[in-house]
Amino acid sequence: MADRALVVADPGERANLTAFLGRAVRLDEAAVVRLRRRDEGHLVAWVTTGFDVLAARVVTGRMRPDDITAAADGLVHALAAVNPGDAEIDPGFPMDSAWRGALPPDRGFVHVDDVPAHLLIDLARQGARVASEHGGHGPPASLLDQEVLAVEGRGEQVGVTMRTVFALAAMGFVPGSDLESEVVDPAELVRVRVHRTWLRLDARYGSVCARRGGEIPLSVL
Repeated sequence: MADRALVVADPGERANLTAFLGRAVRLDEAAVVRLRRRDEGHLVAWVTTGFDVLAARVVTGRMRPDDITAAADGLVHALAAVNPGDAEIDPGFPMDSAWRGALPPDRGFVHVDDVPAHLLIDLARQGARVASEHGGHGPPASLLDQEVLAVEGRGEQVGVTMRTVFALAAMGFVPGSDLESEVVDPAELVRVRVHRTWLRLDARYGSVCARRGGEIPLSVL
């Protein structure tokens, strides 16, 4: 019996995980995925997005041990090679040293409000057009750090930055967000939740999390 193994028996769930990892690899060819056991029948896959924002998707499955870090592209290939009779998937070499930073807590988030998804996707599309004016250098930090939406409720007030909006759109978590010509259902909502140190946006196909107030600096002047 291998020390590290992943079991995702349902083909649909394997396809969901593959699509999620494929998005992460498109954003970063060297993307690392961190898999955490959620309960007896579910796991959570976490990836970095390149925007200093984490993305997560819940998948039906089991794993051993309860916390696995692996190369996202390698796991995509392993999922594609699964035969119907295979019970376990080898996640590949451990990549623990490549994962930097803590994960958000499982509990303690407060639901602030629900935001129309099309509003966030429209902001992402506008931001992409502005970023394109800067050529191949990507969005400038001033654009990424800009708070483009303020959400208030339950005694909380939080600003959503363009980093978070870009990450939500890039991971395809909102139906109809892939192409400029696609229309997002006006009834589709994104739930905004906050923790003391984290902001979380929950969409239909996954969640993105960003530290409130930005990343904790690694050096002290």
